[in-house]
Amino acid sequence: MLWIDLRDRYGITQLLFEESDASKELLNNARTLGREFVVAAKGEVIERYSKNDKMPTGDIEVRVHELVVLNPAKLPPFLIEDETDGGEDLRMKYRYLDLRRSPIRQNLMLRHQVARHTRRYLDDLEFIEVETPVLIKSTPEGARDFVVPSRMNPGEFYALPQSPQTFKQLLMVSGFDRYYQIVKCFRDEDLRADRQPEFTQIDCEMAFVTQEDVLNTFEGLIRNLFKNVKNIDLPEVPRMTYAEAMQRYGSDKPDIRFGMEFVELKGASRDLTSGKSFNVFDAAELVAGIRVPGAAIYTRKQLDELTEWMRRPQIGAKGLIYMRYNEDGTLKSSVDKFYDESSLQQWAAAFDAQPGDLLLLISGEADQTRKQLSELRLEMGNRLGLRPADEYRVLWVVDFPLLEYGEDEHDASHGRWYAMHHPFTSPKPEDIPLLATDPGKVRANAYDMVINGVEVGGGSVRIFQKELQKKMFEILGFTAEEAQAQFGFLLNAFEFGAPPHAGIAFGFDRLCSLFGGADSIRDFIAFPKNNSGRDVMIDSPSPIAAQQLKELNIKVSGV
Repeated sequence: MLWIDLRDRYGITQLLFEESDASKELLNNARTLGREFVVAAKGEVIERYSKNDKMPTGDIEVRVHELVVLNPAKLPPFLIEDETDGGEDLRMKYRYLDLRRSPIRQNLMLRHQVARHTRRYLDDLEFIEVETPVLIKSTPEGARDFVVPSRMNPGEFYALPQSPQTFKQLLMVSGFDRYYQIVKCFRDEDLRADRQPEFTQIDCEMAFVTQEDVLNTFEGLIRNLFKNVKNIDLPEVPRMTYAEAMQRYGSDKPDIRFGMEFVELKGASRDLTSGKSFNVFDAAELVAGIRVPGAAIYTRKQLDELTEWMRRPQIGAKGLIYMRYNEDGTLKSSVDKFYDESSLQQWAAAFDAQPGDLLLLISGEADQTRKQLSELRLEMGNRLGLRPADEYRVLWVVDFPLLEYGEDEHDASHGRWYAMHHPFTSPKPEDIPLLATDPGKVRANAYDMVINGVEVGGGSVRIFQKELQKKMFEILGFTAEEAQAQFGFLLNAFEFGAPPHAGIAFGFDRLCSLFGGADSIRDFIAFPKNNSGRDVMIDSPSPIAAQQLKELNIKVSGV
């Protein structure tokens, strides 16, 4: 007898070959099969004598009567198994083989389910799917564009869309009051595990709506996806303002699966650290920390290692102060030389600390300190197992600043205002007067959806009046001529009766990776790029022929 595992898209089926006078040739043929041979088998489905409850087809097998080798195969460069011996670079080069593995196949099937249920939900709400152009106009705001030379218009270029933003707004002007598209977008930016040069988003827009309408509609979408894809009933999604998120978590995308919220010992509302001759705290704008339950048992070696982790260039903290609240009620800190028992008791009370807890403190300039403390909080959540991939907490973050001030990359000696989301985001009506007096205090009608500390979607109520949009461009440093040249088509459209409108876009790849319990989006994309933006399977990007360059009127040094 001989058994062979046959794999197809649906899983593994065991083939049975039995030796008899009539089947010797069949059995001999079966013995010549190698890994990854493509075969056609005919036979009788029978009950397995020795069942395998670890596989869906483990109760049956096929007694083969006929076998045809359709195509023999070379030995693959890595094991095509759930637990493969192939490294990432090798699997990316032979991606078509990697896609045969069950985990990757299941990821793509999950992606299909998310897309299918998204379309069904939006279709039921009378959204219409409209395709928008892929060859568009380059704009100076946002990330770097991929550009495409135009052969028929020498010296001019298309850009690949970072988003269909202006087109979906124009659809609202056109009277299509509910639009969506599962669309490819492109950004020429540095890459990481959750970022690709080309990515997919669920892009949506609605007319004659308020922010509340948008939040309710797309909270419904996310709850529908969790129910149909993960069989999870999400509770009502809480909301948090941007200011509150930064104050409590130091991040506009906080992971709320666990606590460890920030407590300020020195800040706007109190000062429990100054006047003790500890210059590090005396000179700081902010002294804040987190309470780590049950971590007072950390050894000095563990705390020193954590301090060095915080000093890494990626985080840049100058150090880390700790205070143990021991089980016997005693308090011990790394700054006992400066702070007596009474001071430490005040700290413990401020944190609502309990015996067994560990306080971790850092200090410095307020914004930087909150950012560093956010990294520490997430790291402690990881170390203590408080961020399980199969537990989901969803959050709306609202009321973002409309603008942020930064250096102008073209003139380092001067700063300017940048749109925190994009230049078409509407300010809150009550904050519009501040555009002329204090732009930094203007709040946007903008909102992000955050799942487990990952921003999966974001949107805003849009500007729909020409004069307000022109004012926004002016604040962002556009001359009237530049605004007209770049966005005249939109400004002109607003003169023909533009309705109030709002929208949102979800990172589709990122959403799929969250549903799949993975950090990286690559295994949820059929043919992804690597960290250098290369497709090593087809060896792209690659040089093009001199004749093509000539036709495109592009001159390259040495060509």
